[in-house]
Amino acid sequence: MTIIWIALYFLAALFALFLIIFPEGRRALGDGLRAAANRFASSGQSAARGARSGTGRAMRNGGRLARWFSRHRWIALAVVLLLTFPVLVVVQMQGLLDFNNYREAERESNPLVASLLRGERLAPPQPLPPEVFTTREVESVRPDLRLANRKWDRLKPEFAQILLQVYKEMRDKYGYRMVLIEGYRSPERQQRLKSKSGYVTNAGPYQSYHQFGLAADSAFLRNGKLVIAIEDDWTQRGYNLYGKLAEKYGLTWGGNWSFQDFGHVELHGTRYDDPSKHRR
Repeated sequence: MTIIWIALYFLAALFALFLIIFPEGRRALGDGLRAAANRFASSGQSAARGARSGTGRAMRNGGRLARWFSRHRWIALAVVLLLTFPVLVVVQMQGLLDFNNYREAERESNPLVASLLRGERLAPPQPLPPEVFTTREVESVRPDLRLANRKWDRLKPEFAQILLQVYKEMRDKYGYRMVLIEGYRSPERQQRLKSKSGYVTNAGPYQSYHQFGLAADSAFLRNGKLVIAIEDDWTQRGYNLYGKLAEKYGLTWGGNWSFQDFGHVELHGTRYDDPSKHRR
């Protein structure tokens, strides 16, 4: 819808500027309006004659306009570029030229998400010591997790805020402390993880939302230790609650996939990604 309004504005501005600068345009428009008025005001043969006369005048005016554009085509082109360039710059900066990926209606369809993004911004938690991610238990479930990127600023801001809200509710309502174990993932790391026979992911480079800062893997912190695998009812309950909250806020939860990834969530339908290309 935004694109339509921008296009209408551009056409109206171009037309208005043309009328202001060039007298021929104003005269042609006036003649055309008068001819149209004559056609509606006349009746019978008089109306027919007026219509033919108006049509003749309109054709003559059109011919004059065509001759004018032929003589001043460079001026006309400069005017079009002058009006077009600022609009295109604004559109590009807003990311609205990505027609395949821009799905404003889908993003605004969840009132909880819209309200969250308009409200107070949540701050990421303090990073945990590196040794939390290098225990034998962690390595047995997620090899090379010590090399994962856990920087919140590498996630897209709207996705990070939704994820932080989910973390907050998990802690305040259910007593689960969530930990980001991997956010942004480089294409090279994605390829390395895929080469491990689908141990962590089945997706290749640029086939995962991790490469776009729109996906995150999370786990629980219990008694100072990172808990990733489902070890007991407490962990199972935590992941189920996590999945429900994630979907409540418009995220896609990996626990519903055939390749179940209970700690994984991702945000679809933004201007940054092309969901049709990504299958995890």
